[in-house]
Amino acid sequence: MRIKKQFIKKNSFSQEEISKKSGIMPKKPHYDIIPKKDNKKEDNMRISIPQNNIKKFKEAFIYILNKVGAKVNVGQTVLYKILYFIDFNYYELYEEQLMGLKYIKNTYGPTPIDFAKLIKQMQKDGDCEEIRTKYFNCEQTKYLPKRTAILAEISAQEIKHIDETLKRYSDKSAKELSEISHKDIPWLIAKNGKVIDYESVFYRTEETSMRIYENK
Repeated sequence: MRIKKQFIKKNSFSQEEISKKSGIMPKKPHYDIIPKKDNKKEDNMRISIPQNNIKKFKEAFIYILNKVGAKVNVGQTVLYKILYFIDFNYYELYEEQLMGLKYIKNTYGPTPIDFAKLIKQMQKDGDCEEIRTKYFNCEQTKYLPKRTAILAEISAQEIKHIDETLKRYSDKSAKELSEISHKDIPWLIAKNGKVIDYESVFYRTEETSMRIYENK
């Protein structure tokens, strides 16, 4: 249970506080379901600090836009939640980061901190365009791709994960995704306006967890 103890110590959460917020006691990960990696790094060397892999983010985002950007429901807020679930679900499953964006806890769910800056640069580079439209009489900001993604920057495993995440969430409204994110332990235990810790995915309830855990 080293992962959980390190997380509690780092964030000054007690076992009781975590359980009170989640409604369950944390479970022991069943690591056998994750393919073992041939590396010499010890378990405690896993990087939980967001890495902001900008190059990978750009190609993953263009890939996402080509897949679902034209859907009427997919505006900026929906994209925020999709990016969050791609990053945090991937970290829970594989204990490594995909895009590694930093997300903060906002009223309507997780928000990627550097999104505006990254998108502005992508627009300047001619990667995508921003348009304003109406969705159910509400202002909506959409992003449309102006090129295809360079898939060499994204592994087959990452593409599969992105596709599965899009299948699960891309047809949902911003309100539905906000409600789902509000049930997710990483968002629940984070402080308002503060960065959401990737390590907290190991406290998820069965409702939002992507990983099989031992019932011990």
